[in-house]
Amino acid sequence: MEIKCRPMCRTVSDAVHVLDAIVGYDEHDATATRAASKYIPDGGYAQFLKKDGLKGKRIGVPNGFFQRYGQAQLNVYKQHLATMRKLGAVVVEKLDVAANLIALLDEIGSNEAIAMQAEFKLSINAYLADLIHSSVHSLADIIAFNNKHPVEERLNDFGQPDLIAAQNTNGIGPRERAAIWRLKELNAEGLEKLMQECQLDTIVAPNSVISSLLAIGGHPGIVVPAGYDEKGVPFGICFGRLQGYEPRLIEMAYAFEQATKVRRPPMFKP
Repeated sequence: MEIKCRPMCRTVSDAVHVLDAIVGYDEHDATATRAASKYIPDGGYAQFLKKDGLKGKRIGVPNGFFQRYGQAQLNVYKQHLATMRKLGAVVVEKLDVAANLIALLDEIGSNEAIAMQAEFKLSINAYLADLIHSSVHSLADIIAFNNKHPVEERLNDFGQPDLIAAQNTNGIGPRERAAIWRLKELNAEGLEKLMQECQLDTIVAPNSVISSLLAIGGHPGIVVPAGYDEKGVPFGICFGRLQGYEPRLIEMAYAFEQATKVRRPPMFKP
């Protein structure tokens, strides 16, 4: 149904090197990796780190995402859109992903929860069952381990409601199949339709707010530093595209990063 892999890297170049290292066929995950392997370009992904990667690209700005933020942050995003235009991109604003964006995201979230809880239990049990040197061999074992070590596992801070909810599922039944089917419909009716009808190379949105919109179709996205708020907390801008278009995303994200140079090394205070 979906794959979420979120490595955190210093730069787009670093992220691309991670991508080159993790892609490929895995016999232990044959169904997913065999299908995804057809998208891997000859020569890897580093060849798409191009400073002119925004030139000629069509960039969509969906309604409802940037408007959630304060004026100061919104002004920064507007400046970045202007920069993209200066670098040769065509920026298409005020696009509707759906008539009611909030309702769409709520529906995605509720169906995601149903599907992911069941899929997580099945996947983690399959993975743990193959481990030789481990004290846990199932999701139930993990929950029990956490209960025996509440201080070390910080149960008072985080609990484990998601693990318990997943443990209470019983495989992919009618409810889960209905949720997965609905997610496929929402993907086809939402992001895929928007990208195709508007002939977009990417959509952009703040931070990771479109992560679910991308994930339900297995679509890639990359978040690049965009600025810092009044407290010095960083915020980003996400470039997202349909399956198999990682090369274009890399071109655009790298060109944006090199043109803006927003990132500052973190300053840790004792």
